Amino acid sequence: MSAGTNVRSMTGYGRGEYIAEKRKFTVEMKSVNYRYLDLSIKLPRSLSGLEDRIKKTIMQKVFRGKTDVYITFESFSADDVEVRLNEELAKAYAEKVRDIQEILGQWEGNMVELVARFPDVITVEKTHEEDDVIWAALQPALETALENFVSMRSLEGENLKNDMLKKADRITALVEEVKTFSPMVVKEYQEKLQNRLKELMGSVDIDPQRIAAEVAILADKGCIDEEIIRLESHLKQLRDILEKGGQVGRKLDFLVQEMNRETNTIASKANDIRIAKATIELKSEIEKIREQIQNLE
Repeated sequence: MSAGTNVRSMTGYGRGEYIAEKRKFTVEMKSVNYRYLDLSIKLPRSLSGLEDRIKKTIMQKVFRGKTDVYITFESFSADDVEVRLNEELAKAYAEKVRDIQEILGQWEGNMVELVARFPDVITVEKTHEEDDVIWAALQPALETALENFVSMRSLEGENLKNDMLKKADRITALVEEVKTFSPMVVKEYQEKLQNRLKELMGSVDIDPQRIAAEVAILADKGCIDEEIIRLESHLKQLRDILEKGGQVGRKLDFLVQEMNRETNTIASKANDIRIAKATIELKSEIEKIREQIQNLE
């Protein structure tokens, strides 16, 4: 499944190795949720010249998440290092040791062995090699790690997508319940109003137009048709975005905020226990989707 057609989680892990010319390169990648792309690359100082190439390669396929990359390599050849002697430093150390010997008296230790142990007298340095040569060996390890990393993110993302689609189906069913209850609320209010007026006024005739006017006022105040239509539209967009795939996290985050807004409006408008119960469950399901969206790239 290509990167542009699936939904990906921001949580993932990938590892890659490549052995070339007596060297083994190892790349490990791991990431957690983060609003933007926060890329941290830890690599040996001798590979620092390749950091920009490494970043550009990763950023072609990773767009969000706090991502840590660890790069190491092992050498199986002595040709990769050069042992150097700092002669001037060794002479300076030896001279000071002799000065100490004169001050403290006879000393029977091995002067050469002692001086050789002092810092920076003998150093081991990696031999210089062209970045292009090293990159040719590092790149396959990086590509393998990146492929495994993206694959894991995609697998988890698809699982999240399927679960969100199930929750969207439940929300759709709840919206249908609200649609069913909405006209019943107005009708039941009309009956209650008529019965109440009869109790208060006894045998006095009640003006049907007055009752109709009262019912119309309630119907206007409690009308939730627009909110229902917008909720249904948001649900369709949610499904479309998930099916299209790609970088969906920010789009869905905004969409779910709008769904929550419409649900709150329905709850405040509709003076009915059944609708109130349905909106409580609606908000619960929307919140579950919102939490899962926080994991998406």
